[in-house]
Amino acid sequence: MELLPARYLEAMGDFLGQEEFENYKSSIREEHTRGLRLNPLKVPPWKQAAVLRTLFSEKQPKTVPWSLGEGYYYEKEKAPGKHPYYYAGLYYLQEPSAMAPAALLPIEPEERVLDLCAAPGGKSTALGARLKGAGLLVSNDVSVSRGKGLLKNLELFGLGNCLVTAEEPERLAACFPEFFDKILVDAPCSGEGMFRREPSMAEDWKMRGPEYYAPIQRELLFLASRMLKPGGMLLYSTCTFSEKEDEGAVAWLLKEVPDMEQPVLLADYGFVPGRDGASVRLYPWKLKGEGHFAAVFRKKKGLKEDGRLESGNFRGGKGKTDEEKQKKSNEIFLKRQEGFAAFRKRILAPLEERGFYWERNGELYLLPVSPKALPSLRYLRTGLHLGTVKRERFEPSQALALYLKKEEFSSSADFSLEDIRTVKYLKGETVTVDGALCSGEDGWCLVCVDGWPLGFAKRGGETLKNKYYPGWRWK
Repeated sequence: MELLPARYLEAMGDFLGQEEFENYKSSIREEHTRGLRLNPLKVPPWKQAAVLRTLFSEKQPKTVPWSLGEGYYYEKEKAPGKHPYYYAGLYYLQEPSAMAPAALLPIEPEERVLDLCAAPGGKSTALGARLKGAGLLVSNDVSVSRGKGLLKNLELFGLGNCLVTAEEPERLAACFPEFFDKILVDAPCSGEGMFRREPSMAEDWKMRGPEYYAPIQRELLFLASRMLKPGGMLLYSTCTFSEKEDEGAVAWLLKEVPDMEQPVLLADYGFVPGRDGASVRLYPWKLKGEGHFAAVFRKKKGLKEDGRLESGNFRGGKGKTDEEKQKKSNEIFLKRQEGFAAFRKRILAPLEERGFYWERNGELYLLPVSPKALPSLRYLRTGLHLGTVKRERFEPSQALALYLKKEEFSSSADFSLEDIRTVKYLKGETVTVDGALCSGEDGWCLVCVDGWPLGFAKRGGETLKNKYYPGWRWK
């Protein structure tokens, strides 16, 4: 408590009232919560108990109530980030309250979804998983350095139908007018709800408090409202208690953008209604999580019933004509890229049905939209990175390995969690394998742990030459 700014404590006392302020002060002295969210694309409900039992060697941990059945608490002494299952993308480490915004935004397959302030990727991975491989996720963060971490997390989760951008929101708004079905704005904020978990944020508050962030949040909300199609939904969230940044931002948008309305979020799971009666607040002394705020908006339907871009050559969006164009485009691509065409025969999944093949500077991608539909933006990733062409040869990417399932590749080596070769492979070492653990022919081989892909290797007899991406290696 002595580390918290006096001006902040005074403001919290005025905002909460004496009784709740005492509860807040008690909660600050407690240990913060820890959580992980399972990846439903890789861990369906019937496999959850087995994965959790393997991770924690005890009875199933408690569920985070608002996490749609995917989030679980774990104790401080556990280290799930140092586990082969983490490297297989089976889960994401996420503070429990931070699971709420993506869970509160209803996502359906085939929708177009924007995560405007996406790094480090916790909310984007949740949104992308709920698209179930259909539709489009645009994950943006203005910072290139933070965007690289975001990209890694999306690739670990096995997401392919996404565009990762590092753009100013104004630029995105100019390219995507009334384009998205759902938008998440988890805005930069003063971080008051995270002081228990990250005490250093209290020092940042002294330099950049609510007065600094409020104008930024309002601009982000305004620009996001321009990108939302009529009938679409926008969720705004922060990890701060400041009324200026929370209900104040909501009231400002409703006043400035008359075609936005605010549905009521139910105060379930220990959530507390916001001061406007429609938003919700997550208080650490009311539930097992840190401080958060969430509000949802809907754009009213006017004369323009559908704001989709006509140039959006989007799979499933315009019917049979575009499917025929996609098929024709992919056939031409495979004829030109002989190295990839040969490798493609080893992939047993119907990639051609999932998007458009595209080549740029020797890098091959599977795009969720036609290359002609891509606006001119600063991209960190366009769709699924398939791999690299090197002197007519094709080398598959780490992202492709995490995207595929074991049964979708013709050759695999499957090690158990207890097998020392699992960690050796993750460290980049060459490993040997016997026929009982390896299926298929020599050449490119998908290396797995307990049936979940980790990366590629080049098999020659009983030797697996390691091709695990160096930047991801176990240290």
